[in-house]
Amino acid sequence: MTVSNVDTVAGMGAIPHERGVAFRVWAPHADSVRVIGTFNDWSHTSPVMEAESHGYWYINCAEAKIGDEYKFLLQNGEQVLEKIDPYARQVTNSVGSSVVHQPDFDWGEDDFTLPAWNELVIYEMHVGTFGRKTEEVGDQNADFDSIEKHFGHLTKLGVNAIQLMPLAEFAGDISWGYNPAHIFAVESAYGGPIELKEFVKQAHARGFAVILDVVYNHFGPSDTDLWQFDGWSDNGLGGIYFYNDWRAATPWGDTRPDYGRGEVRQFIFDNAMMWLEDYRMDGLRFDMTLYIRSVDSNGDTEIPEGWGLTQWINREIQAKYPGRLTIAEDLQNNDYLTRPTDVGGAGFGAQWDAGFVHPIRNALIVPHDDQRSMWSVRDALYHRYNQDAFERIVYTESHDEVANGKARVPEEISPDDPGDWFAKKRSTLGAALVLTAPGIPMLFQGQEFLQGDWFDDQVPLDWEQATEYSGIVRLYRDLIALRLNRESTTGGLCGQHINVHHVNDGDKVLSYHRWKEGGATDDVVVVINFANRTWDAYEIGLPHPGTWTLRLSTDSNHYSAGFSNHPSADLEAVAHPSDGYPASGKLSIGPYTALVYSQNALPE
Repeated sequence: MTVSNVDTVAGMGAIPHERGVAFRVWAPHADSVRVIGTFNDWSHTSPVMEAESHGYWYINCAEAKIGDEYKFLLQNGEQVLEKIDPYARQVTNSVGSSVVHQPDFDWGEDDFTLPAWNELVIYEMHVGTFGRKTEEVGDQNADFDSIEKHFGHLTKLGVNAIQLMPLAEFAGDISWGYNPAHIFAVESAYGGPIELKEFVKQAHARGFAVILDVVYNHFGPSDTDLWQFDGWSDNGLGGIYFYNDWRAATPWGDTRPDYGRGEVRQFIFDNAMMWLEDYRMDGLRFDMTLYIRSVDSNGDTEIPEGWGLTQWINREIQAKYPGRLTIAEDLQNNDYLTRPTDVGGAGFGAQWDAGFVHPIRNALIVPHDDQRSMWSVRDALYHRYNQDAFERIVYTESHDEVANGKARVPEEISPDDPGDWFAKKRSTLGAALVLTAPGIPMLFQGQEFLQGDWFDDQVPLDWEQATEYSGIVRLYRDLIALRLNRESTTGGLCGQHINVHHVNDGDKVLSYHRWKEGGATDDVVVVINFANRTWDAYEIGLPHPGTWTLRLSTDSNHYSAGFSNHPSADLEAVAHPSDGYPASGKLSIGPYTALVYSQNALPE
């Protein structure tokens, strides 16, 4: 039976409590709304929900319980509509039914804290392909549990943050995730909400932060019951959750949410907060904010209320969860994305840096050495937002950069054999740049074992390559250890500062100095040879005289038997000024090689 609504329960969607399950939905144009489900045999004659103010409807069902399936039955004139709950935390599938979700979860002793942003190394992954075995084909997806089985690989690699491509329920079982049908529900093919919480709990226990990709620039476009949800629309468009004019248009259909409508703003705000509150995510990465803040790709036609929505979300996150990281994918080199909201910025913590990825990829993949611009590489190393290096995410591969007509870096270098010498040498040169440049470094799944081709949501990672190219995995591991100063000898790689003090565009050699506070074990010098030639006595300037210890050479045959293992060694700097520094030294470097140097602490 359905009980009285004298004492209403706060919340949206299905809210389990001690007297049953309360249901609330926003449907301002409906003449009546019912909730139908397994608890009332899907009866179309069940009691009508009570109309609340501002178009909300409410009922408490004493007979409903956790695990029951349900839908809302809405009537608008002659239209009778069965709709999945917009706030459903769980669904049977994208075109199935809502499920009354179990909100309780035992987090145990989980008190994980996101590392400082200057000490993050992010690993982006797609749940459906990361953990799946190569021989599993067809509709077989990986799930959260299968990722946990590879935590050992990630631990050895040394990354400390996992960024998950979108998990909201999407159409079908296989997708990149950027077509969200139900943004509050966790994709059923991946395991659902409880399994996601368990995944986050286990990730935290292993020392991994978890960052989630969220999609608020459009919904759907398919399998979304939000479309004309309560039967009303204008111009044949999407109804109450969407713009119903020219602002609806996006590259993914006429499905841009109406950021100016209070209930829709609340809907998106509640979703962002849910991932942090209920799932304990350590950060959110907002997909293509350009289409939240403007109508089209040139950004000329602005949507002020979209910008205001991101400000609201970021302000609340910073107030309630200080230290959590929100990332914007905007790719327009706009400083205002990461400026504080009180000076008109959107308030994101960091943004993907187009000013790094595009020039660096170009320097790696062009076929001829004389096409590589050391000045472009220098500018990419210097690029930052608001004078803060850690407001940018630096990378050479991401789900976007290795699809949509573009392949992974080894494939771009050597399309016929992405495991050949050139692909290994220059792709690892890219890894050295990512992991020694100022910024928050990010890798894309399989990058560390030369996964080739382009990203395909139906093609799993080839985990056999992790064994075949174990030396390349070791190189990534060693670079990450240097980046995070694990041996207390390269503290400068966690710092803000860089001076690209040597740019030889003719010979394609570049060197830069990194530091945090400066001094022994802090000052780091990186030398990169972008050409297919060796040097035996190449002179560069150095910040201080004395011995500079070689911490890593990407040319070592420990990383690949085919590497030349050119005899690079420690560098003796003398008090002879060069490159604007008081000291200089001569080094030996192999082809397409990065060398990393620092000085040992002086004995007390």
